[in-house]
Amino acid sequence: MRVSKANLAAAVANEGCAGVIATVGLGGYEHAPGKDFAKVSRVALQEEIRKARRMTNGIVAANVMVVLSNYESLMKVCVEEKVDMIISGAGLPMQLPAYTVGTDIKLVPIVSSARSLKLICRKWMKDFNRVPDAVVVEGMKAGGHLGYSSEQLEKNSPTLDETLVDVLKFANQLPTPIPVIAAGGIFTGEDIAHYLKLGASGVQMATRFVCTDECDVDIKFKQAYLDAGPDDITLIKSPVGLPGRVIRNAFVEKIKAGQIIPFKCKYRCLKTCDPTVVPYCIAEVLAKAAEGQLDEAFAFAGSNAWRCNEIVSVKSLIQKIVKEYENAE
Repeated sequence: MRVSKANLAAAVANEGCAGVIATVGLGGYEHAPGKDFAKVSRVALQEEIRKARRMTNGIVAANVMVVLSNYESLMKVCVEEKVDMIISGAGLPMQLPAYTVGTDIKLVPIVSSARSLKLICRKWMKDFNRVPDAVVVEGMKAGGHLGYSSEQLEKNSPTLDETLVDVLKFANQLPTPIPVIAAGGIFTGEDIAHYLKLGASGVQMATRFVCTDECDVDIKFKQAYLDAGPDDITLIKSPVGLPGRVIRNAFVEKIKAGQIIPFKCKYRCLKTCDPTVVPYCIAEVLAKAAEGQLDEAFAFAGSNAWRCNEIVSVKSLIQKIVKEYENAE
């Protein structure tokens, strides 16, 4: 949350990639009256998209999670501001095309299985006579909330390779085959070469871009990545009912031990969250993390976060990744 905003998205777009603005938790809504949650979020997203447009002529995308209680409101902003692409996961985006009728905005759902993509395509064909423009297949090595059960994560099965192959089989059988984008644990140019050889059309990367000059989080958040070792990347059970991958710290140990962090919910930002029973507020924690208050929060991170060892510009990072890719060819 608040990790990928206009600065990072524009810098990535300026290098010929698609820069993505994460729409969740934008604006200081936690400091505003609860009734202003949707408005504050909407205005903040509008500002981030416009800021990114001023900084780049490249592709500006927005990631909007289905589970958000203000999903429809954020979707309307994305359409009004004419983003180039909407990426949507954390639930099946069954109604996504309804918001973009009459536009040329590309629609890209995120899935963790071929079955999920089949359900989406069946619904979109029936109701909207279209299929996605592409699909992101996110494996279990991704950071943040994961679309897998604890049992699957313990067994590390299915792997991203296996899921990608299954999704490719279905995607390539559609009347108009769609590009499949691999995500989750992809860290190097060598990783990119591997997934392109498997048949992916591209990859989505996040973790490695946290440690860039342009990433919008506080330096203490980035330092948590730099200080982490392999054993510091751990899984928690999030209040929203999903496993989440984070960097271990004292706060993580508290919640793993079952400690309750009292809070008062003013805005009910997630449809699946019941504030009367959850042990802490995930939105509050992630907002504090982005501001560097890691004594009261944790940093979401992919499985390879411990491999980050320097803070560099987006331009130099992408140049390095390209060289890694070329050397792997």
